[in-house]
Amino acid sequence: MEYTKRRNLNRGYMKLEVWKEAMDLFQWVFKTTQTIHGIDFKLRSQIINAAQSISSNIAEGYCRRSINEYLQFLNIALGSSGELMTRMIGLLNIGMLHSAALDKFDTLHFSVENKLIALIRSLQYKRKTGDWAQEF
Repeated sequence: MEYTKRRNLNRGYMKLEVWKEAMDLFQWVFKTTQTIHGIDFKLRSQIINAAQSISSNIAEGYCRRSINEYLQFLNIALGSSGELMTRMIGLLNIGMLHSAALDKFDTLHFSVENKLIALIRSLQYKRKTGDWAQEF
């Protein structure tokens, strides 16, 4: 999905597959938690916040334009990914989420998580070799 036709250097994160998939994951989590009857407002809010934090931190890190800050925010996104997985497993354990829904979530989550890990490794390599070019 294309969110805007306006492009500049700061909006380059919108081209990243990991960001796009993290947005899809957030949308799926948001819609799915809407259908869970009896879920506590605070828990639902925490789950949605963790899901949204992944794409938000990818974007914020990208916009910082410093490789060290970028990596810091990507690692925060990875932490949010772990938090989200833990909360979804918690829903399964208390019987509020069916195993089929967790499997669908896990498929989306696994893809985002692996792309995020790959991006972090790539940027760590670029930092190590000095192959990082700031474009501003």
